[in-house]
Amino acid sequence: METKQVIAALAALAQESRLATFRLLVQTGPGGLAASKIAEQLDVAPSSLSFHLKELTHAGLITARQDGRFIIYSANFDTMNGVLAFLTDNCCGGVPCAVPTACAPSGQGCA
Repeated sequence: METKQVIAALAALAQESRLATFRLLVQTGPGGLAASKIAEQLDVAPSSLSFHLKELTHAGLITARQDGRFIIYSANFDTMNGVLAFLTDNCCGGVPCAVPTACAPSGQGCA
């Protein structure tokens, strides 16, 4: 994944309503949800949600598909996994990462 794509995705998630929307869609799975259901579950005004859905779509984090008279939004798991892979690329310098409880109390160096 390109750096610019990762920056766009992280920027889109750097807002409370968009992060909540994305997390809800991840939890929902590939079936997705209609915008009205997202607004209802997150208690977000439909006009505000529309803006947030547009931002998440432009960042490639969600996809939209027509289902009758509804638009169904789903998390784009390929993009999500790409961002996670980018962030963890070469994690721990190639050494298997220790669980956080195995780290020194100072937070420096893991055993």
